[in-house]
Amino acid sequence: MSSGAGHRDPSVTRPVVHAPGAEPEAVALAERIRAGELSPVEAVQAAIDRIEATDGELNAVITRRFERALDDAASPDLPDGPFRGVPFLLKDLWPASAGDPFHLGVRALKDAGYIAPADAHITRRYRDAGFVLVGRTNTPELGLVATTEPLAYGPTRNPWHTGHGTGGSSGGAAAAVAAGMVPAANASDGGGSIRIPAAMCGLVGLKPSRGRVPMGPSQDEWGLSVQHVVCHTVRDAAAILDVTAIATLGDGVIAPDHGRPYAASMRADPGPLRIGLWADAPRPDLDLHPDCAASTRAAARLLEQLGHSVDIAHPAALEDRSIGASFGAVWMINARANLARIAAMLGRELTPDDVEPGTWAMSQAAAGVSGEALAGSQSAMHVFRRAVAEWWEDGWDLLLTPTTCQPPPPIGEVTGTADEPLRNSQRSLPYAAYTSAFNVTGQPAISLPLHRSADGLPVGVQLVAAYGREDLLFQAAAQLEAATPWNQTLGPADA
Repeated sequence: MSSGAGHRDPSVTRPVVHAPGAEPEAVALAERIRAGELSPVEAVQAAIDRIEATDGELNAVITRRFERALDDAASPDLPDGPFRGVPFLLKDLWPASAGDPFHLGVRALKDAGYIAPADAHITRRYRDAGFVLVGRTNTPELGLVATTEPLAYGPTRNPWHTGHGTGGSSGGAAAAVAAGMVPAANASDGGGSIRIPAAMCGLVGLKPSRGRVPMGPSQDEWGLSVQHVVCHTVRDAAAILDVTAIATLGDGVIAPDHGRPYAASMRADPGPLRIGLWADAPRPDLDLHPDCAASTRAAARLLEQLGHSVDIAHPAALEDRSIGASFGAVWMINARANLARIAAMLGRELTPDDVEPGTWAMSQAAAGVSGEALAGSQSAMHVFRRAVAEWWEDGWDLLLTPTTCQPPPPIGEVTGTADEPLRNSQRSLPYAAYTSAFNVTGQPAISLPLHRSADGLPVGVQLVAAYGREDLLFQAAAQLEAATPWNQTLGPADA
């Protein structure tokens, strides 16, 4: 990897995460609060000040619960958890927070002023850990596409270059963390929605194993989506998972434990790992950008220098094009089911004016999917999951890929139009091509911010482990982090 500046767009600027009063790591900020260097109220007020100073241009935080947050921070009932007093943001998708606006990126819910009646289970985990919720972040409608540009709230802009997007569906969370508003923020991932924004905003983004964190009461652990955070460091990703990966009554899947607590085990030497490298276009109809490919090859060389064995290899099942149709059918059915759920929340039937044209078109297409076809798609996904898992059973420890096929796109490039309502879904494919398979398999995968493109925009690399093996991901990621500290000026990777 080159250490030079490269040929960067002069308008690209590095986000200021070390702004006055800012602490880029949640663990470190919690330590400062425990040491008495600042109070929870002071930490929360500093985050509020940064949001007010920064978010006007970025549009990351769409709900501001500042007064409630200050009251929570000052309360004697603030839980004495590991993150006591650390300001935090919730994505405005399914992790509801009682008494706060809850809109899912949907115009009908926004127009109705819908308020969540209760906390989601993961929200309770955050509160119990001591986090103070200061607001909710922007998301595409129902989290359906890989760009955060909902009609309900407008686009979220990338702190590295405001003419570019942040990915989706956790784009608001990623922009807020990259800009230093808070050290970490809730995110969710049903097809890459943690990893894609992390890659585009220069962050660490772990998608945990299926069943690692509770998804109740409105979602189920057996689905494609899982909750976690976007953050700056591997330590934060591990420590926050330690306080949220606690099963609740009725959870449909509970992932097996390996290496808990993660914040301690990440410092362990995993020994020499056998790593497969997949740095070719994942589909013949998709182009892999040279900077994304070069970044992945540079990461492979670094892993070899760290003592690991890296060979060109990946599960053959990942090249099965038919699984995309099965994933798409389930995705559309879920969208239609969510519209029915929103109709129940509002107490009336939805109309095309209530949602975006792409969402409505997807729901209408789902109406033509029979129960038999849905069952067939789910069965195909089960077969795919087992076929992919065999590769890890054959002796491989990790798979290394680009996180996305392309660097962050310009604002507007991945949105739908009146003439092409599903253009946003179609143009999301290059960003989810390496990530969505592991939502099907349920395996843990992490995007790491090792490199930047020739234009100075962040690009990520992805590591994937066997089901339940977040510990290996944390250990390998921590080695890479020590060898190439994030958030320093990095040049584009050599080819």
